[in-house]
Amino acid sequence: MISLFATQHIIAAEFVGSFECEQCHQQAFNDWSGSDHDMAMKHANKQSVAANFSTQFTYQGKQNRFFTQGDEYWVNIEDGSGQFNDFKISYTFGIEPLQQYMVEFEDGRVQLIPFAWDNRPVAKGGQKWFHLYPDTSAKHDDFFWQNVGQNWNFMCADCHSTNVKKNYDFEKDRFNTTFSEINVGCEACHGAASKHLSWANKTADSVPQAKGFDRVLAKPVSNWTWQQDNADKSDLADTAIHTAKPVGSQPSDQLQTCAQCHSRRLQISDNNPLVNTDFGDRYQLNLISQDLYYDDGQIYDEDYVYGSFLQSKMHDNGVVCSNCHNPHSTKTVLPGNALCSQCHSPAKFDTNEHHKHQADSSGAQCVNCHMPQTTYMQIDKRRDHSFSIPKPANSQRIGTPNACNQCHQDQDIAWAVDKTTAWYPAINTYDAKHFSSAFAGARARMPTAGDQLSYIAQDHQQAAIIRAGALERLQQYPGRNGVVAIARATRHDDPLLRFGAIQGSTPYPIADRWRMLAPLLNDDVLMVRSQAAGALAGFWPELTSAQQKQLSAPLAEYIEILRFNGDRGFARTNLAHLYANQGKVKQAVTEYKAAIAVQSNYAAAYINLADLYRSNEQDTLALTTLEQGIKAQPTSGAIQFSMALALLRAKQAEKAMGHLVRATELEPNNARFWYVYAIAITPTSVAKAGAAFDKAYQISGNPQYLYALCELMLSHHSPQAKQCLQQLSTRVPADTVNQLKARFQP
Repeated sequence: MISLFATQHIIAAEFVGSFECEQCHQQAFNDWSGSDHDMAMKHANKQSVAANFSTQFTYQGKQNRFFTQGDEYWVNIEDGSGQFNDFKISYTFGIEPLQQYMVEFEDGRVQLIPFAWDNRPVAKGGQKWFHLYPDTSAKHDDFFWQNVGQNWNFMCADCHSTNVKKNYDFEKDRFNTTFSEINVGCEACHGAASKHLSWANKTADSVPQAKGFDRVLAKPVSNWTWQQDNADKSDLADTAIHTAKPVGSQPSDQLQTCAQCHSRRLQISDNNPLVNTDFGDRYQLNLISQDLYYDDGQIYDEDYVYGSFLQSKMHDNGVVCSNCHNPHSTKTVLPGNALCSQCHSPAKFDTNEHHKHQADSSGAQCVNCHMPQTTYMQIDKRRDHSFSIPKPANSQRIGTPNACNQCHQDQDIAWAVDKTTAWYPAINTYDAKHFSSAFAGARARMPTAGDQLSYIAQDHQQAAIIRAGALERLQQYPGRNGVVAIARATRHDDPLLRFGAIQGSTPYPIADRWRMLAPLLNDDVLMVRSQAAGALAGFWPELTSAQQKQLSAPLAEYIEILRFNGDRGFARTNLAHLYANQGKVKQAVTEYKAAIAVQSNYAAAYINLADLYRSNEQDTLALTTLEQGIKAQPTSGAIQFSMALALLRAKQAEKAMGHLVRATELEPNNARFWYVYAIAITPTSVAKAGAAFDKAYQISGNPQYLYALCELMLSHHSPQAKQCLQQLSTRVPADTVNQLKARFQP
């Protein structure tokens, strides 16, 4: 059960609540009241509930009923057993443009129901119920309402309430999550205010640092200039510039304070207040990964702003959130283009000459070109905060979206390229040194991408998060240039680069990896040293006793992070991996089973448990485990593939073939699945095998798969063998091609 002030004797002495702030900060309190922060979470009552709870909503032919009982709000919806039951709504979540509703369970879990209320006006299509995730609503999906994807304790609490302690009981799989204030109150950003109140009641000569707070939320840049630097003036008659430049800076915790919620990250601890330490002591930031961002850094999945903003020139020049947003009301500080004109001369930029659109039109708004919107949760539009320049040619080259075609949906990309090139001749010019080329190459598994990624990772003119993203992608390209980039990153001042180096070091043998990562075991940042320990512990049997001892302290922290997130399958599975590598088979089995218990649809737990059984000659248990996994997660190609391998080892080739085919159907872009299928089908169908080898190569660019295709063609005297060998000769040494030819010469 959620416990408000559950540790009152501790919390009450520090966190005082937002209403204590009102008497001295009336304007800020008024701005905050009713804001997105204020409405982030509320107890469900007449004041907070926006939806109609006297109605029914039909979804997939089934009636869902919303009703009240006295002052309480209830729903009758389908649960995980397939039965319709009544559930009491305990909390509301958000307000604009939609509101969600939460059910509290006896084990402390709080889950968001699948239906949300569209709170927009009727004229905009609102004031109705809708299913929030219709494409992922099956009972095996994470986002089925009683599954982990809709769990408040892990997914939402830390950002929607103040001073949250998750309090997950690892042994009992229960929560006792607490907060000092149910919504995002004043102290969520300013920190505990008891010392500030003490200061406010004292005389002026007893002013403590930051007036009793532990952080400074002022803008780091207080002055901006529109003049050129003295060094730039000599040959310029007009010294005015079109974009303001910062004049000095001061320490500020504002950006990191906002980033604790406005970022795509994994929480790894709630022991320390965020701003007293590095961001990585509490959170593990996503490094512009391929599944969340487009290759030019634009948002694909929700990134919650920070990862985008770190890429921007705005961030590089000292702009922070409050330059544009009122942190209390969460609204922008100025309307329309006036917001951008604070720093960008309207005489230069807010003109037809610049934006090429009619004044006051949608196309004349700065944000529509430089901060295009992406709609999430069906109706919630979020703007990209990388402040990039639209480049329609990138849509042709690497398949990324562009702001022009997002508005002009009746036109094709070629039209957008022609228009923008006519206006700005250099805008669509290909830049081989831009990180998008390297990132797109890595996604396509291009052989040359490794060198490009290494260059990006070492380019100090790139944003740190981009360099870290390049390091993460370098794991696809082991080699000398990658080693150099990773080694340099481990010594960099920015923890994001040091963290990226850990990811990039993945493919190297333990001797090399130890040399790379051992210095990070004593890193100042929890994210870095714990992940370095976790990475090296994967080679536990190969480590010396001295190395194992050196790992002990940071590995203990890594284990504590896994226990902190033990309500998720990935954490329990990683802990099981650790035990398995240490030869603790019984503990490993226990944790794999626990992973399945806390997240029954987590495919990796079934696969690894089955593999552990197999390695201990318990083949029957391995097959049974995989059968359970297929039932629990029928959309996983990986479980089907593991079952196929198990059956092949059991000499059940015909049965295995069905699972291999199913694996390629479920995950058609997995090259390894196609490769193994090709090998398995070769005795019965050379044509299907050839097509599968080719598919594997086309997906991955792996020359091993092309080699297998050429070998198949040569062995069956295919007329296309010569063409295959010509292509192979561009990917592997000449000796390799010659040896292959020699094997099949008459």
